[in-house]
Amino acid sequence: MTERLRGVEEFVDVVEAGSFAAAGERLGVTRSAVAKVVARLEQRLGVRLLQRTTRSLSLTDEGHAYYEQCRRVLADLGAAEAALDHGRREPAGRLRITAPVLFGRQCVAPVVRALVEEYPRLDVELSFSDRVTDLVEDGFDLAVRIGTLADHATLVARRLGVQGMGICASPAYLAQHGKPADFADLAAHTSIAYGRAGQSAPWRVLGPDGKTQEWRPAARLHFDDLQAIADAAAAGAGLAWLPCWLMGPYLRDGRLALVLDSRSVLGAEVHVVRQKARHTPPKVRVAVDAFVARIPPMLAKV
Repeated sequence: MTERLRGVEEFVDVVEAGSFAAAGERLGVTRSAVAKVVARLEQRLGVRLLQRTTRSLSLTDEGHAYYEQCRRVLADLGAAEAALDHGRREPAGRLRITAPVLFGRQCVAPVVRALVEEYPRLDVELSFSDRVTDLVEDGFDLAVRIGTLADHATLVARRLGVQGMGICASPAYLAQHGKPADFADLAAHTSIAYGRAGQSAPWRVLGPDGKTQEWRPAARLHFDDLQAIADAAAAGAGLAWLPCWLMGPYLRDGRLALVLDSRSVLGAEVHVVRQKARHTPPKVRVAVDAFVARIPPMLAKV
């Protein structure tokens, strides 16, 4: 049985990491060592699993089928080990987490730092990205996500709360242009838009009738970074639609003033997502518990 499993983990790591070198970094060995192990696996199986060129690495048809089977076997083995360890062993090993860039830096990173202080045998790799990652393909244990979650049969989500939003501007801008009294007044003002690839995210506000209204500002400034929007608003560039956790320090020191608060501006739900498994590894369980305990207070509304 040991012989049949030899090279399987390395093969799966090569596929998921995208190269022999990246897999070697994951496993703590050299690129050539991983390549030799996979080559011996192919020789033993009598099939070519990977198509190699000087610039790329791809699965053959046989390799794709074998990878899917191996991934399931390793997942089952991991679940079996987690079941044995459940509630008995200190969380240990490497935990890979992905989170949106700015929210990750300000809200997730402090929780991660506390985790590694609490559990000396736990190593955490936190990756910041605003794209929606595939936990399986990208090799992550957990993902923190903001906004509506798509249905996914293999993922489990734990709600962390609602990211409150508000509309604000600098006191100097409001002194010069006046303060909008309600949603209808926003269009008369200069705004700073958040968006990507030429598409601006709509500002979602509750109207007087309690119904949701969406507005895309006709802005001259467009940023795909919320910190840049906050700084531009503080410099007097116009109205900004920002999360409360980011806006709070600016409000407290007077660089920004509220125009519409989180009672009028709709927020977005925040979840931590993991792969569905019969038994959750201790390292994943303690991280989810820490997020549930520590992130909601950071989402406090203004």
